[in-house]
Amino acid sequence: MADKTMTRFPFRFGSADPSPTKARRLHTRAPRLPVVLAVALTATLGAGVAIAEFTLVGLSELFPSDRQSKTTLVINKVLERFHYRNFRLDDEFAQQTLLNYFEDLDPNRSFFHARDIERFTRGANRLDNDLDAGKLDVAFDIFRVYRMRVDTRVDYALSLLEGRFDFDRDETYRFDREDAEWAKGDTELDAIWRQRVKYDYLTLKLAEEPDEEIRKQLRQRYEGIARRIHQFTADDVYQAFVNAYTRTLEPHTSYMSPSTSENFDISMRLKLEGIGAVLRSENEYTVIQRTIPGGPARQSGQVQGGDRIIGVAQGNDGEMLDIVGWRLQDVVDKIRGAKGSVVRLEILPKASGSGGRTREVSLVRNEIQLEDQAAKSYVIDGPDNAPSMRIGVIEVPAFYRDFRAESEGSRDFTSTTRDVSRLVDELKRDGIDGLVIDLRGNGGGSLTEATLLTGLFIDQGPVVQVKDALGKVDVEADTDRGVAYSGPLAVLVDRNSASASEIFAGAIQDYGRGVIIGEPTFGKGTVQTLIDLDRYMPGDGSDLGRLRLTMAEFFRVSGGSTQLKGIEPDIHFDLGPDPDDHGERSLENALPWDRIRPARYNRYTPVDVEQLRVRSAQRIRKDDGFRMLMSRGRILDEISNQQEASLRESERRRESERRDRILKEERDRFLTARGIEPVDEDADDVDEDALERQQEVIDRIQAEEAARILADLVAMQDSSQRPRAAMRD
Repeated sequence: MADKTMTRFPFRFGSADPSPTKARRLHTRAPRLPVVLAVALTATLGAGVAIAEFTLVGLSELFPSDRQSKTTLVINKVLERFHYRNFRLDDEFAQQTLLNYFEDLDPNRSFFHARDIERFTRGANRLDNDLDAGKLDVAFDIFRVYRMRVDTRVDYALSLLEGRFDFDRDETYRFDREDAEWAKGDTELDAIWRQRVKYDYLTLKLAEEPDEEIRKQLRQRYEGIARRIHQFTADDVYQAFVNAYTRTLEPHTSYMSPSTSENFDISMRLKLEGIGAVLRSENEYTVIQRTIPGGPARQSGQVQGGDRIIGVAQGNDGEMLDIVGWRLQDVVDKIRGAKGSVVRLEILPKASGSGGRTREVSLVRNEIQLEDQAAKSYVIDGPDNAPSMRIGVIEVPAFYRDFRAESEGSRDFTSTTRDVSRLVDELKRDGIDGLVIDLRGNGGGSLTEATLLTGLFIDQGPVVQVKDALGKVDVEADTDRGVAYSGPLAVLVDRNSASASEIFAGAIQDYGRGVIIGEPTFGKGTVQTLIDLDRYMPGDGSDLGRLRLTMAEFFRVSGGSTQLKGIEPDIHFDLGPDPDDHGERSLENALPWDRIRPARYNRYTPVDVEQLRVRSAQRIRKDDGFRMLMSRGRILDEISNQQEASLRESERRRESERRDRILKEERDRFLTARGIEPVDEDADDVDEDALERQQEVIDRIQAEEAARILADLVAMQDSSQRPRAAMRD
């Protein structure tokens, strides 16, 4: 049977047949992107796709084609027949599609006038009929107005750069206008852009850039915004509109135009060479969604999820290009490159907030191999609450499986389950008293591996249920008798543990086989497949592109879905920011949590987690490491809730220094308590090895508390209470 994959990027696609019994299932956890800034759905920096140089497109070329009209008709039928959520194209749906389109084009409400929104939405009650007939005039009408509005704003911004700014004036700028009212006209937009240009200038001034360089950089930035909008082809406009349309239904269904599909295919055929990071667009910034285990970004210790890339340079002395406002596709083109070459990134750390201090990170591009993402183990000797115990920890960064080697008949292909099984045997020989499976940051992978890995710890039984759009439920089960490890078990998760990680953790929790520790997980429990739309117009000769379609949902063996809620830990680490602002819970139109009939399975003896919670909470209150993590969480929460920034230089400097001081003091206090000399990551001659060791100590704070919790569990249990199962051969 074909492996059902919940892939990390790059995807492994199977049949495009949307029938749930035939399609190869996909499960991704990337949040919805403002697709107008990212023609690709999301970008894994690796494959050396050569993105074509764009030429300027005239307004006369921005009209819908017959091919796009046919594509719309096909998409409508596919959504009606095969999407997991019931689809109905009516006035309300059409109205929301238009609003989503405006938001995707202008997410910070800095270009359109309120009268533009009113004029186009007034006719939204006809849009459902137009779309049902494949008529797309309104989408292109809106974009042509948008392009003219961009030209006007950019001209105004450039004129402001000729003047001077007063940074002693008590003034604030609302940099997050996502929920603001649309400006009534040019007068209001002039005021917004005057503050925006002043804000952009001050941000670079705080980074100690000279006046001449600041004006040059901002001039290039604003001119680049207009130039990139003028490069949008009719296909780009159509893709942006259709993705606003599909997002109205559900955030993980999306469209790829023929040109985007071609680039995607090229990337799948090439080696994964780059920095090892997944990017997304957020307003005009390129944000690091996550780093990939084994990649240069993760290994550097200087790049974290949530950081913003604001500049890219080639080699050790190439010019740093300001990439704020660039399309994601173009940013990826600059960061990708040959293996062994150097790329320098100017990073605005997430913890610095808006306008904080930037830092430059130099990375050597490399090919990311499966073995770089392999599971690893270590032993925590003598947790301080149980000096005589030894707790094993296995880090599982991804649910990987070498499909190519397997298809070629190799008997020893790379597999998460095989690697973990080997590590478990080694740890048992080392005489461990308990085992922690660390799934923090594990965004998923192969469903087969999630099922088989669960089977190392349970003795036969269902692992996950999959319900399709027709209501049919398939069950993925562990069919092998016996277990590889029968001792005390804990699973450590965080808000970035997704898909296959949630299936594994959910099964361990439902069976009562182990204790789940950490933060609520990502909560993406939907299944996608890729559909070639040409198959629905056979012999037509048109290239209609592809639709990534949500066609099924995962359910735990206890009946509840992993969708939206994710996995709620038995013992919670409250590290902030609010979990509801992250993952599936933060996405518009996400499928709701649901429940189906539980599968038949046998639970293990339940654990009294209340005592474990109390003891852990008492330790955490006194722990320097957790105090550091919680301080960072409070700063990040403060930043994520901030919508305005001062335009007074002294106040901005004071605020940036306050945050930096808090983070540095807590970090240094923790490291000093551990007998480690703190490393200044912003120093010119930073010791990379020392920085990596420092980050490793910080990364293990939660794992060490998980080991203490497990040691408490061991002490509470006598041999008759421990889970019993035969040892697997």
